[in-house]
Amino acid sequence: MQTPSRTELPLTSSGSGCGCCSTNSRETPAEKTAGVEYAVEGLTCGGCVATVEKAVTAIDGVDTATVELVPGGLSRLIVSGPAGTSEIRDAVISAGYSLTK
Repeated sequence: MQTPSRTELPLTSSGSGCGCCSTNSRETPAEKTAGVEYAVEGLTCGGCVATVEKAVTAIDGVDTATVELVPGGLSRLIVSGPAGTSEIRDAVISAGYSLTK
């Protein structure tokens, strides 16, 4: 019985996930830094992060919303898209957290 041939896939750097399904491996440095940054208070866990990201991405005009969690401190919310600060602030407040800029 012969083993089927395999195709070698390129490896990605550690921490960015596997090469076949990691979205990080497809991003350019400009895509990672694009967007407006906000400081968010009150986030303590991954559930908080998911709640804020879901609330903000639901806004018309938001392309992406990513939170970098700092438990007990000011977490960083990065939003790309043409949505305004007031809409983003309202979404964060309605999710139960406070936004500082």
